[in-house]
Amino acid sequence: MNAVTIVIASICILMIAYRLYGTFMAAKVLKLSNSTPTPAHALEDGKDYVPTNKWVTFGHHFAAIAAAGPLVGPILAAQFGYLPGLLWLLIGAVIGGAVHDAVVLYASMRKQGKSLSEVAKEELGPVAGFCTGLAMLFIIIITMAGLSMVVLHALENNPWGTFAVGITIPIAMGVGLYYKKTGKLKTATTAGFILLMIGVFAGPYIQETSIAQWLTLDAKTLAVILPIYAFFAAALPVWLLLAPRDYLSSFMKIGVFVALIAGVFVINPVIRFPAFTEFAGGGGPVIAGPVWPFISITIACGAISGFHAFVGSGTTPKMINQWTDIKVIGFGAMLVECVVGIMALIAATALHPADYFAINSAPAVFQTLGMHVENLPQLSKEIGMDLEGRTGGAVTLAVGMSYIFTKIPWFSHLAPFFFQFVIMFEAVFILTAIDSGTRVSRYLIQDFFGELYKPLKRTDWLPGNIFASALACFMWGYLLFSGDISSVWALFGVSNQLMASIGLIIGATVILKIADKPIYALTCIIPLAYLYVTVNYAGYWMVRHVYLNPQASGYNILNGVLSIIMLILGVIILITAIKKWMELLSSPTLHQGSLIP
Repeated sequence: MNAVTIVIASICILMIAYRLYGTFMAAKVLKLSNSTPTPAHALEDGKDYVPTNKWVTFGHHFAAIAAAGPLVGPILAAQFGYLPGLLWLLIGAVIGGAVHDAVVLYASMRKQGKSLSEVAKEELGPVAGFCTGLAMLFIIIITMAGLSMVVLHALENNPWGTFAVGITIPIAMGVGLYYKKTGKLKTATTAGFILLMIGVFAGPYIQETSIAQWLTLDAKTLAVILPIYAFFAAALPVWLLLAPRDYLSSFMKIGVFVALIAGVFVINPVIRFPAFTEFAGGGGPVIAGPVWPFISITIACGAISGFHAFVGSGTTPKMINQWTDIKVIGFGAMLVECVVGIMALIAATALHPADYFAINSAPAVFQTLGMHVENLPQLSKEIGMDLEGRTGGAVTLAVGMSYIFTKIPWFSHLAPFFFQFVIMFEAVFILTAIDSGTRVSRYLIQDFFGELYKPLKRTDWLPGNIFASALACFMWGYLLFSGDISSVWALFGVSNQLMASIGLIIGATVILKIADKPIYALTCIIPLAYLYVTVNYAGYWMVRHVYLNPQASGYNILNGVLSIIMLILGVIILITAIKKWMELLSSPTLHQGSLIP
């Protein structure tokens, strides 16, 4: 199997799906019409509610949803072979992810851009609203730990990468200050990008100085530094660090994947992995469980992701200019993210399987597999660092992309620079998501504890902000410090897909209210049925075989308790929703057929 065949076939499938299924969802199911103003117009305040060009909103939405998930998930899932991941990416994105993102965005806009927990409260009642809000709090905390784990293993004992990533902080702050003072966006962008490149190319010289000793950090040290960094980054004004780094990283993301697609067409690498590996039945060194349900848990953001609900009921619904823009922004951005996931899968499976497992397994575990590395010693020599045992997915993506790029004769001697650039590219995106996620965690904590102590609900009260930010960082920092990539990423996958199930539950409820035909609710119920069964079985499997199993390497009572609580919350929400659906189906007069709730 050649990579070009996969890329061309996948893009064609996604384009056809957008044209046919996307149009059906927009015209028939959601009945999008521009006859009424969107929340951005109705509540325009120049700050949060701002009517925005659909392509600008598309860029914002895509940058927000496409964080580490579509990069790391497909790489970890390559353990099962190239075919399970490819099929789940394509089927999951079209049938599940694109529908989920569009209906959540629509549901939020019907309620004036409110969060999904508020939408659940209004659509399903206070019990479902409370459970949704509590589930969102758990999920965002776990998400921060899962994303941080990727950065941790990419920067572990890597002074060049640590310097390249660390230097992005003052660069982004400089860009933010310069733009705020002068308003010259092009100059700030150009300077920021040039400085980022200098940071990558300065790495070899840094490694030869005493500074390298200070930047050579082990996993435990990084697990303490990252939450401390997140606390301060979340407390800084958005325009100073978060916005400029998000802006700069968007250029990097687009550029890197356009270059990777071009590289695949030039080199047309052979997919070295089989369609299914020997670990499809379970027992693999990367993900312990079998291909089902873990293919759908490991690959989240490239196929369907509950994390998107935070964005789809957060900033994006307050920016959309016209109702019909939902098709491009909600449905379309998810399909583009699917392409990102497919390219990550190609980068991983183009490696020799033994090289892949040597990177993604602990050295002692790899020795038990009876495999012999092929290109990894040469790649380690060219890149200038030991690549074995660097779990988490980020290093595998960097190695795979470097392997493809250096097959081009002009770039054959640039392997270390490609590698460190991709590491920086991944880490910057993840850190941006961590900044945003910590802010969201703070808001959720303030909402919950604010019911007990009213001043906490005030976002302008500094002690409350500090308390909530510190608590959020401590919670996900503890998971990061105590976990490993296989257990934390699986916990993230279960919680994330549970959130997607909740999004589909709310979407189905809204469709039953507004659609001309109740059967249209199947657009949500079909993917919901698969995802709900999958996520509950995966959660049960992890609790029984890993979290509450003293003999398992991922034994962790806290992770087990969190999983059980989240699954119970999901059951309560589903039961509440089914009761509501039966009520709607028996009372046709409740079908409104309107954009107005």
